[in-house]
Amino acid sequence: MTGEPEVRYAQTSDDIAIAYQAVGSGPVTIWMPSLSNIRAQWRVPALRMAYERLSQDLTLVLYDGRGTGSSDRRAGDLGLDAHLRDLEAVIEAVGADRVNLLGYYHAVAAAVAYAATNPQRVDRMLLFGGAARMREAMSPAQTQALLSLVEQDWDLFADAAATAWLGWGSGENAGRVAEAFRTAATPAVARDWFAEAARMDVSDLLDQVVAPTLVLHRQGASQIPVEVSRRLADGVRNGTLVELEGSTPTLFVEGGARDLAMVSRWFLTGEVHRGSAPASGQATTALTTREHEVLRLIATGRTNAVIARDLGIAEHTVERHAANLYRKLGVRSRAEATAWAIRNGAA
Repeated sequence: MTGEPEVRYAQTSDDIAIAYQAVGSGPVTIWMPSLSNIRAQWRVPALRMAYERLSQDLTLVLYDGRGTGSSDRRAGDLGLDAHLRDLEAVIEAVGADRVNLLGYYHAVAAAVAYAATNPQRVDRMLLFGGAARMREAMSPAQTQALLSLVEQDWDLFADAAATAWLGWGSGENAGRVAEAFRTAATPAVARDWFAEAARMDVSDLLDQVVAPTLVLHRQGASQIPVEVSRRLADGVRNGTLVELEGSTPTLFVEGGARDLAMVSRWFLTGEVHRGSAPASGQATTALTTREHEVLRLIATGRTNAVIARDLGIAEHTVERHAANLYRKLGVRSRAEATAWAIRNGAA
């Protein structure tokens, strides 16, 4: 791709123009916005790479929520219902009967609400950085300190959000991300955006979500506790939590290629990438890649001898891997391991 995709506009039911872009081919996948400026985000090298990579497999749809980016700057209502109207307008504009949803940060609650109330239109979801009760994701002291800068010093907020909070470092990516934040909205709109986000609570809708849902969390990220992501994954009927390596609370900074492969594979097939192991309330330690392969084959009914042949390893090595993964998952038999794999999307 040589240039930025064309920006088009969708009209909401309350007459707000929403800027969106659609690029690529394949299953329609909506990357729902937090505080966004899609035009500026294309100038961030790491994000551009992510958009281009995902659009090789998917029809990737990006949009700016009301009051932000290239959308109508008449923000008005910024509550949950308003975010749903924005999403509905974009889905109708691209003409999709069914979609995948990628809910990022503040968009997580809106993604859950849409999937719960429109089960016939959502194939799969991937959620990162948010919560059913958004105040849980926003309450840590580090996050509150950052949000206090919104009205005090908007430029400092943009720089701190990019470098310190999101961990983009100090290079070109960080500078471009900061600029995307700075131009996404006015400080007043950002203040109202974050205030409304903190009030969002879709916990009573979680058990109505039937779409398979992958929740991602960075193992070493302190900005959002892993317990928040675990409650989100456990709350939906078909939820899987995967704890990614690294400490930055964002995707595509650490292990960018690995993250992108996982996201594409999930939306295309519903499978979790083999390089990362699902985690649940029972899993106290992440499985190794080999243990995950053994678990997947156990779940297909293969014997240890067949697994050994398929993987090209000794049968006693398979037995050792099986014993280790049983211990890590808190299961006692092949049947229990198979049930765990199916429940957590590892089969």
